[in-house]
Amino acid sequence: MAITIVGLGPGDPALLTRQAWDTLSDTDEVFLRTGQHPTVAGLPDGVVIHTFDSVYEQSGDFADVYAAITARVLALGRRPRGVVYAVPGHPLVGEGTVTALLQQATAEGQPVTIVAGLSFIGPVLTALQIDGMDGLQVADALEVALCVHPALNPDAPAMLGQLYSREVAGDVKLTLMNQYPDQHLVHLVHAASTAEEQVDTVPLHALDHCQSIGHLTTLYVPPLPQRSGFEGFQETIARLRGPGGCPWDQEQTHQSLGQGLLEETAEVMDALEANDMDALCEELGDLLLHIVMQAQIATEDGDFTAADMIAGIEAKIRRRHPHVFGRALASTVEQVCANWDAIKRRERGLQEERSVLETVPASLPALARAAAFLGKAASCGVNLPGGDEAVARAGEKVAVLLAADTREEQMREMGDLLFAAVNWARSQDVDAESALRSANWRFQQRFLAFEAAARERAGGISNLDVDEVKRLWRAAGPELGA
Repeated sequence: MAITIVGLGPGDPALLTRQAWDTLSDTDEVFLRTGQHPTVAGLPDGVVIHTFDSVYEQSGDFADVYAAITARVLALGRRPRGVVYAVPGHPLVGEGTVTALLQQATAEGQPVTIVAGLSFIGPVLTALQIDGMDGLQVADALEVALCVHPALNPDAPAMLGQLYSREVAGDVKLTLMNQYPDQHLVHLVHAASTAEEQVDTVPLHALDHCQSIGHLTTLYVPPLPQRSGFEGFQETIARLRGPGGCPWDQEQTHQSLGQGLLEETAEVMDALEANDMDALCEELGDLLLHIVMQAQIATEDGDFTAADMIAGIEAKIRRRHPHVFGRALASTVEQVCANWDAIKRRERGLQEERSVLETVPASLPALARAAAFLGKAASCGVNLPGGDEAVARAGEKVAVLLAADTREEQMREMGDLLFAAVNWARSQDVDAESALRSANWRFQQRFLAFEAAARERAGGISNLDVDEVKRLWRAAGPELGA
């Protein structure tokens, strides 16, 4: 009573290992996961061959197919004679049934013997004449096809096995195009190690157009020409901080980088408001530099690593989106927000009790902080009057401000007026901080135009005629302009 799992190699019967040949020669029957493999034609004479191809025909879901095959092989293994089960390639490279068999057989106490076979990896490397030790990543095309973003480092080559159909290739293409350019050249290796071996090189966007894709097709994705992965960027920052690095970077601390972090965040906001995607790309990169630098300093101090940082936010995002990663239901934004708030309340219940307002960062700009305070209060059922009442409240504050006698009264009433204005904006679903930033931008553009006009009238001299700027401003009127 035992299970013997044999690897049939990549396709050419000549690549069947001696151990596999001897094992197959010593049995009178073998059960194949699939008969659609070139090595099957070269198996020892006299061996009765059974296949599970009919299971694939009965179900289109691979999980169900693999579960059914696993259950059948386990049952055969309980016979006094046991079972010899053969799979393409190496039993432990991309074979879901083998993984399941090892787990379940161990739980049942059934002995399992693995007879190694040559996997598809070696012959594909041979066909492409590349070194597999150069950071090669190996993945299952079926798993990649199910992802939205590929879990691959673009700085290292990747090999995707089981790209068995154009439909799978289409799904893989869409996933890879979230990370690689449409024109990135990739290689399709068909029937590696056999007489029908063929290599097609195509741009990524045409991946699923190849007519030769079949059961023995493997996709090879070369690294991007310029370092683009997160891990590589971490190494760059670590080098800056390490021996022989940059003296300026080596001297930085969490605190010394704080102001720069705020400035980079502001520049991201500028790019967003200008809807300048080139600038946004650059500024987000600058912001990422600060984040990775902060994580590197923490790593050096033994406080936490970038992996800790990512693991924390990954767990939080999954925990707070049970409608995506769990069984909760939320089909509207309102339901999502309600779930989010309920989860946060449960999380706070496991921590020391504190005010909801304490979660609003003190370093936020004053208008943004006021809006955040109002939002937090509203989550507890406390809402300041909105609409017409908010307008009236703001008007009252203007009157009180005008009647203020002392500097302290003016400061207090001006603050109340601004707070009332933020509440008014919130009641109209307007972000006060963004609105003021937009007004700043309009003022800047109008003032720059007046400066340029004043210089032009003065013959383009570098000295600015402020009187001319003032005249142009008064002539144009008080509006900020478009």
